[in-house]
Amino acid sequence: MAGATNNGGGNGANGGGKVISLPLQYFCVLAAVVVAVMVLSLAFMSPAAMVAVRQNLGSVAASSAGSSGNSSGAEAGGAGPAAPAPPVARQEKEQAQRPPVVLFNFGDSNSDTGGVAAAGGIRIMPPEGRTYFRHPTGRLSDGRVIIDFFCESLGTHELNPYLKGIGSDYSNGVNFAMAGSTVSHGVSPYSLNVQVDQFVYFRRRSLEMFEQGLKGPVSKEGFENALYMMDIGHNDMVGVAHTPSDKWDKKITDIVGEVRKAISILYDNGARKFWIHGTGALGCLPALVVQEKGEHDAHGCLASVNRAAKAYNKKLSQLCDDMRFHLKDATIVYTDMFSIKYGFVANHTKYGIEWPFMVCCGNGGPPYNFKPGKFGCGDLCPPEAKVVSWDGVHFTDFGSGLAAKLAMSGEYSKPRVKLASLIHGGSKKTSDS
Repeated sequence: MAGATNNGGGNGANGGGKVISLPLQYFCVLAAVVVAVMVLSLAFMSPAAMVAVRQNLGSVAASSAGSSGNSSGAEAGGAGPAAPAPPVARQEKEQAQRPPVVLFNFGDSNSDTGGVAAAGGIRIMPPEGRTYFRHPTGRLSDGRVIIDFFCESLGTHELNPYLKGIGSDYSNGVNFAMAGSTVSHGVSPYSLNVQVDQFVYFRRRSLEMFEQGLKGPVSKEGFENALYMMDIGHNDMVGVAHTPSDKWDKKITDIVGEVRKAISILYDNGARKFWIHGTGALGCLPALVVQEKGEHDAHGCLASVNRAAKAYNKKLSQLCDDMRFHLKDATIVYTDMFSIKYGFVANHTKYGIEWPFMVCCGNGGPPYNFKPGKFGCGDLCPPEAKVVSWDGVHFTDFGSGLAAKLAMSGEYSKPRVKLASLIHGGSKKTSDS
């Protein structure tokens, strides 16, 4: 949700890269939440004109050229019909004929795979990344974020951040998500409209390369068949939740209006498959639950913050319904991430979670392991622990894996479409069942 920021810093021993120690890293992350709340609150209190926001590899070219079994049959003089391919062989053939998986993601730190670290030249230190990658990757987690599990399930490598030039492979798409980003303009340097502008630039340059006979990262067909994902709005809604509730409706309407513009621009640039996430249960973030006063619900979450998140999600879902109606040749799937993430608190025993508000990288031990004003991993949970929150704001590898599995199932989506069905050109039925 919130992004790590660089508060100065001397040169690292390896040639001047900025190094953020673990305690300072999480001080920056959590401080960014407070800053976002203050800035967003001020921004939303005065009217502001919203500025308008602005396609992979070629098709698979390999096919099998006969089998040794057929050769043997011919040599033996057999003229009967060939036996049908076994189910497994048919499945492998179908998979080989599918176009390459291409994804484009727009978001904040919930789906940032190292963008903010690359953009700021920030070298984040262990134990970030310890669980899966075994080293820091720029993700604000001990391991993977939700989109990493999506990529793994779809059989493609993790999405590289747009601004991470060294070692990046963009043949399967681009991740434009940046920690700290908002939908609203002027609050964060990489707001949604800027991310969409970056996509338009990337698309234009890719197609120019193909037109020049060069091998670009993504072809015209790749852009047309790609999945366009959005997981953003969390920082906006934390800000909105801290303003008078009688002002929420207009503010949320303006924010959702910016999402509409972003989807429209992507559509005009060939996008036809959209996967849109609502915000999570922001009032259940340990960093807020522990530090803020106010009404708590039956499960211990901040009621007012969750009300704001649900109000935004309702309008976002309605937007997806409306655009699905008007963009007849597009598939637009809205996924209720609030219900998924709230369930980790309300039904925590179902998932084997003992302490739903427990922070893995924190201080003080159960039930929160989070002491306001004290940062870093003084009390670090074991890698195998079933703890959802990594630092009080972002998910652990375990938590992201749970959320990704539920999101990909389609059970929380409208229409009920599985992620794999959508990416592989499944039915565009829009049943709301």
